[in-house]
Amino acid sequence: MNWKTIFRSLKNRDMQKRLLIVLGLIIAYRLLAHVPVPLAEPTQLREVINSVVSGTDFGGFLNLLSGGALASFSIVLVGLTPFITASVITQLLTKAIPRLEELHKDGESGRRKINQWTRMITVPLAIVQSIAFIFILRQTVLAGNTTVLADPTAIEWIVAVTAMTAGSLLLMWLGELITEQGIGNGISLLIFAGIISQLPSILSTFATSLFDTTNGSLQVFNWFAIPVNPTLFWVILAILAFSLFLLYFLVKINEAQRVITINYAKRVQGNSSYGGVKSILPIKLIAAGVIPVIFAVAFLSLPAFVGQILKATGNPEYAELANNLILWFQAPNPGAFTGSEWQAFIYPLAYFVLVIFFTYFYTGIVFNASEIAENLQKQGGFIEGVRPGKQTEKYLSTTVNRLILFGSVVLGLIAVTPFIAEYLLYQVAGITNTNLAIGGTGLLIVVSVGLETLRQINSRALMVTYDDYDR
Repeated sequence: MNWKTIFRSLKNRDMQKRLLIVLGLIIAYRLLAHVPVPLAEPTQLREVINSVVSGTDFGGFLNLLSGGALASFSIVLVGLTPFITASVITQLLTKAIPRLEELHKDGESGRRKINQWTRMITVPLAIVQSIAFIFILRQTVLAGNTTVLADPTAIEWIVAVTAMTAGSLLLMWLGELITEQGIGNGISLLIFAGIISQLPSILSTFATSLFDTTNGSLQVFNWFAIPVNPTLFWVILAILAFSLFLLYFLVKINEAQRVITINYAKRVQGNSSYGGVKSILPIKLIAAGVIPVIFAVAFLSLPAFVGQILKATGNPEYAELANNLILWFQAPNPGAFTGSEWQAFIYPLAYFVLVIFFTYFYTGIVFNASEIAENLQKQGGFIEGVRPGKQTEKYLSTTVNRLILFGSVVLGLIAVTPFIAEYLLYQVAGITNTNLAIGGTGLLIVVSVGLETLRQINSRALMVTYDDYDR
C-alpha cells in the first residue's frame, strides 16, 4: 500500500469529491438507522426492544450486523439481507441457466439486466422479511406482558411494512451509489459502517465492567492495587492479544497471492515489432474476499429467523421444529460444548462448511479461467510450458482450485476460531457471554472490507496522481 500516493491524491478535487460523497452516503445510512418505524411510541418501543435484544445471542447478532437498527426498530431494520439473498439467487441461476450465462458474458449491458432482475427479486424478499420482523417482534414483546405493540391496525401494518421495505431498497441504492465512486464495494462498506458504529457502545460496556471493583481490585505484587476488576482485566487482555494475532494473520491471508508469469510472442508488422515482453497474472489466495463470510452469515441467520416466526405463531404443532431451528442455528453458549448436546456443534460446523462453499462459489464467478485463457490467446500471451487455449484454461483452473482449497479452509478455520476461544475461556476461567463469536465475525468483515477498500483507494490514487510522475 503506497500511503504517500494516497495522501498526495487527497489534494486532487476528483478524489476529494468521491471520498466526500462516500462519507456523506455512510452518514445518511447511519441517520436512517435511527429513524423509527411508525408503529408505536418510539421511546417506549426502543426500551422494550432493547430488553428483548439484549436477552438473546441471536438478537445481539442481528443488531450488530444491522448497525443497531434492530434495537432502534429502524426503517432500515431489514437491512441488506434481501439484496444479498437476491444476489445469491441470480448468481446461482446464472450458472445453472445457459441463457443467463450468455447474458452475463455479453458485457456491461448483460450485467445491467441481471442487476435489474436482482433488484426486482429484492422487493418481494424485503416485503416478506419486513412482515416477519414485525410479527416476531410483536409476539416477543407481547410475551413480555407489555401492550406496546398490542393491536396495530391494518393501516399501521401497511405503513410499517412499506417503510421497512423502502428502507431496505434505499440501502441497496446507497450501496450502488458508493460502488459507482470506485473506491470500495458499497454493500460491504455499509455493513462495515454498521459494525464499526457499534464499537463505542461495546467499548463503553467493557469499560464499565472493567472499572467495577465490587469483587476486588487487581493486586500488583501485593504492593499496590489497580482499581479494575481482576478477572475481567485478564480476559480483556487475552481477547486483545487474540484479536491482534487474528488481525495479523487475516491481513497476511488476504494479501497472499500466486503470481503467474505471462509471456507475449514477438510480432513484426511492417517496420514495427510488438510483444516480446513479460507480464504477471496475480491470483489471490482468497479471491472472493469477504463475500463468503457475508453470504454464510446471511444464510445461517435464515433458519433461526424461520424458527422465530414459527415460535411467534404460537402453534403447538410447530413448537418443536421452531425450538430446534433456534437451538441449532444460533451461536451456542460456550457451556453448551461441555455437555452431551450435539446440537451445539451444528452452528460452527455449518458456518465452516458455508464459508468454504461460498468461497468456491464466488471465486468461480469473479475468476473465469476460460475467459482469461481465451483473452490471452487472442493477445498472443502464453504461460511458459503450457499450450495456449484449453491447456492454459486447465492449468489456471487447477491452480485456482488448489489455492481455493487452502484459502477457504483457512478462512473457515478463522471464522470458527472465536467459538474455540469462547470454549477455552469457559473452561479456564468459567467466563460466558463474551460474544467473541459475534466479534470474530465482525472482525473478519471489518478487516477484509477495510483491506479491499484501501486497495481500491490506492488504485484510484495512482490514477489521479499519474501525471505527477511525468514532472
